[in-house]
Amino acid sequence: MSHEPKSVEHLTIADFEEFPLWEFTDRDTSEFGELEVTPVNQLPVKSLAGRLVGTRVSLANNDKVFAVLGNIDAKNPRATRQFITLEIRHKHRRFGLARYFDPWWSRNGPDALAKFLALPIDSIFPIRYDVSQYCVGDRAALVGAIEREPREKLSTEERIALALELHKE
Repeated sequence: MSHEPKSVEHLTIADFEEFPLWEFTDRDTSEFGELEVTPVNQLPVKSLAGRLVGTRVSLANNDKVFAVLGNIDAKNPRATRQFITLEIRHKHRRFGLARYFDPWWSRNGPDALAKFLALPIDSIFPIRYDVSQYCVGDRAALVGAIEREPREKLSTEERIALALELHKE
């Protein structure tokens, strides 16, 4: 496998098995604006900002599925719970789970994930993850669960304030 940069859209499970952590570059790889990523060789890292982690996650029924996680803030569990992204890879297909505030929530929320996996929703949530082997930081941010309904729903203004707070650090 190549260690060269590649389009994020073309990352495979095999790529993540070789390099669990990939970071975004500042280049687009096509006229369609596909983002480019490069593998991270030195683990663990101190930050997951601008990075994707490929790992197995545990569903509520204890099944393990491959997922790509993003927007994990290694120092801020609250920000991670609000902004984490999850893409499930299953049977050569991908499903990006929408967060409660995403405009595509109705078509890519928990119910749609249940259909994608052909499982009852109670067999899926909470989805547990542990990326602590790849990054040093607050364990509550690196080891957690994605709930069907978040325990804390922030207003748009509160989410913006939280995001801005993160950029001050």
